[in-house]
Amino acid sequence: MLRELAGSLRRGNAGRDPVALFRQLSHQYATSSAPSAQASSGAERTASVDALRQRLADGPGLFDFTSGPQDASYSVPAPSWKEKKRKPDWLKREVPGGENYTRIKAKLRELKLHTVCEEARCPNIGECWGGGDDQTATATIMLMGDTCTRGCRFCAVKTSRAPPPLDPNEPANTARAVADWGIDYVVLTSVDRDDLPDGGAAHIAETIQGLKRETGGRLLVEALVPDFAGNQDSIKLVAASGLDVYAHNIETVENLQSVVRDRRANWKQSMAALKLAKESGARVTKTSIMLGCGEQPHEVLHAFRTLRENGVDVVTLGQYMRPTKRHMAVEEYVTPEMFSAYQAEAEKLGFLYVASGPMVRSSYKAGEFFLKNILKGGQEEKAAVAQ
Repeated sequence: MLRELAGSLRRGNAGRDPVALFRQLSHQYATSSAPSAQASSGAERTASVDALRQRLADGPGLFDFTSGPQDASYSVPAPSWKEKKRKPDWLKREVPGGENYTRIKAKLRELKLHTVCEEARCPNIGECWGGGDDQTATATIMLMGDTCTRGCRFCAVKTSRAPPPLDPNEPANTARAVADWGIDYVVLTSVDRDDLPDGGAAHIAETIQGLKRETGGRLLVEALVPDFAGNQDSIKLVAASGLDVYAHNIETVENLQSVVRDRRANWKQSMAALKLAKESGARVTKTSIMLGCGEQPHEVLHAFRTLRENGVDVVTLGQYMRPTKRHMAVEEYVTPEMFSAYQAEAEKLGFLYVASGPMVRSSYKAGEFFLKNILKGGQEEKAAVAQ
């Protein structure tokens, strides 16, 4: 049924707005998924369920609704590593600068702290560090060393089965350093440490508690943490540590988990971790999805629904960029218009906040979003109650 619908739309709608067609797809795909109320007999119900399974298996991609296999309105094909071809204009960024940016960078050198912002050459470093009158300066600190026990195909972090031992002074040193930094919002992230019994959960929790103590609770703390190999005690420990946002990235859609992530990471384990964190006291839970890895639109919509079913509050979507030629290739560059369309669909499901754009990363302008969309809402609610 959906293949026939896709074919008829493509024949009759060449040149139409792909975002409008995407929304039409979302509506018709959702409404066609429920068995008919008239299927009252057992045989009819069985046939209806079988038909639904077939539709899900054959689920159409957005390309079925456009006028070609690589319609530029949805994406442009990514060249091979050897091709000397410029990236789309929407993936360009200005050179970072400004007073806040310069001050934070100098302070980092003085305190000998390492940030993912610099290590990963994040394109948004100027925006996040810049802050300003209407923004909040944000930075991302990397804990537990620079060597991971996992080897995801998209990630450029060093890997080893036996990384160096943890620095027992890191939690206290990080807390003091960040308190002197003068920023409003910090994102803590870490490598995976499967070599440790708790995956490093106690180390992360101690750092969070130290940050809150050193800043008198003023500093907002987001922790982007591993799945702790599904260890429930570790997840609960971090969730109850006093953080403001518990983040864990699913990275990609369910169907591509084994292609994109290390074999020890998987969809069910990540969803269970996010759900448990919410149940264990995390005020806000958050995740991130990369696009351009070969996912289909209906798989992204499925991911949105599953995240909401597991209590996830915030989702960010960004374009996957290949770190080196040894890493997973980019399948396509998704256009800004389609990122906007995905954002609209996610917001309909009730996420507290959605950041979606080619240059968005998991901690993209985290402080600005949190203060404006969560804390401000809470203050307004308290004021209304007081009246």
